[in-house]
Amino acid sequence: MNCSALFASLQATHIMYALGFIGQVAFFSRFLLQWLVSEVKKESVIPELFWYLSIIGSALLLIYSIYRKDPVFIFGQSFGFIVYIRNIILIKRKQKKVLLKSEK
Repeated sequence: MNCSALFASLQATHIMYALGFIGQVAFFSRFLLQWLVSEVKKESVIPELFWYLSIIGSALLLIYSIYRKDPVFIFGQSFGFIVYIRNIILIKRKQKKVLLKSEK
């Protein structure tokens, strides 16, 4: 392997590590957000942003796990998308119903 190929490989590795860490931060921040919003409202609340952070974090971690060729990690991150997207769909439907009712 020549020096430029080695450098490119090291750069790709560092980029993927950064991507993995950013994914972990996004995934963790959803819990922090949920906790803070719940503390402010004095009840358990899952804000809409929680689901978007879930999608972002999960997508980045999925990319990282594919890069690492880790089937357990790939499996774990793949199916969360269904839940996260479904929750966003349900939230948007409810918002649309409320908007339509308020326009009447």
